[in-house]
Amino acid sequence: MGHPTTAAVLLCQLGLTAAIHWLGLTESGSGVAWNESHHCRLLAGLVPDQFQMCRRNLEVMHSIVRAARRTKSVCQKTFTDMRWNCSSIQRAPSFGPDLLKGTRESAFVYALAAAAVTHSIAQACTSGELPLCSCGSVPSEVPGPDFRWGGCGDNLRYGLQLGTAFADSPLKSSKLGTQALKAMNLHNNAVGRQVLSDSLDTKCKCHGVSGSCSVKTCWKGLPNLDEIASDLKSKYLAAIKVTHRLIGPRKQLIPKEMDIRPVKETDLVYLNNSPDYCTPNLHLGSLGTQDRQCNKTSVGSDSCNLMCCGRGYNAYTEEVVERCHCKYHWCCYVVCKKCRRKVERYVCK
Repeated sequence: MGHPTTAAVLLCQLGLTAAIHWLGLTESGSGVAWNESHHCRLLAGLVPDQFQMCRRNLEVMHSIVRAARRTKSVCQKTFTDMRWNCSSIQRAPSFGPDLLKGTRESAFVYALAAAAVTHSIAQACTSGELPLCSCGSVPSEVPGPDFRWGGCGDNLRYGLQLGTAFADSPLKSSKLGTQALKAMNLHNNAVGRQVLSDSLDTKCKCHGVSGSCSVKTCWKGLPNLDEIASDLKSKYLAAIKVTHRLIGPRKQLIPKEMDIRPVKETDLVYLNNSPDYCTPNLHLGSLGTQDRQCNKTSVGSDSCNLMCCGRGYNAYTEEVVERCHCKYHWCCYVVCKKCRRKVERYVCK
């Protein structure tokens, strides 16, 4: 075997600093029964504190594996219209520089992953999966005249308790990585959880004669993770480039540019500029956009001009099969035919 390439050595060195290795649990943890503490040894990517948490809370690992799976799928869905489309997250736990070098892309993924693990645990309490928690506590707000508190709310408090311990422990226990990168990632983890907490909303079910909704039973529930990701994408687009500098007695994350407002607790932050992701570059973590599908009529980020970086695009025709000529039959089903039609697609050169 020959000597490792410079790129391989670079990725190996960078890989040591990733605190989101646990996203690789979708591979190593999906077939595990989670009924014996030694099962925790089967997992790749856990730091010692996460390993101990796994042994103490075996029943919560199903929720964490689910959070890893959701983080990967929701990230790709959220960025499907962008040059960087989060496809590199599928390589977990072996990430590239786009998710390891303090970019705004890594800021988004850390925030989403932190929110996802809290979200998954909070809803597992509600569904009765976890023996140590149940429904969220009854809200302190006084109910209105037309509704009462009831149902089973998502247990955000328990989700935050365990989710924070799990997602943040690699950043607090590891000696690897710079202090600036740790501070950035801890900040973005907290942003993800804050967006999730702010999304907790009142959900209701109607009661009454003939569905009159004269009385409603209400509880506090979380939206699906796609909504959280959409909010975080807005923060990604407005993320602030920062530096880690001594301010008074301790180091803080402050804007790199002096004319930018101070960093808020709800701002995503990043340390290093991203490439334009137009052409493949292993050192920068760019996969390029060649052969990516684009939208010829769009003027947004998925337009053929922006997605293809001015290189142009190729057109091809594809036949699709759709449901059509649907008829409703009393009672109570719909019968449809299948129709074929040709659609024109466009891919970047």
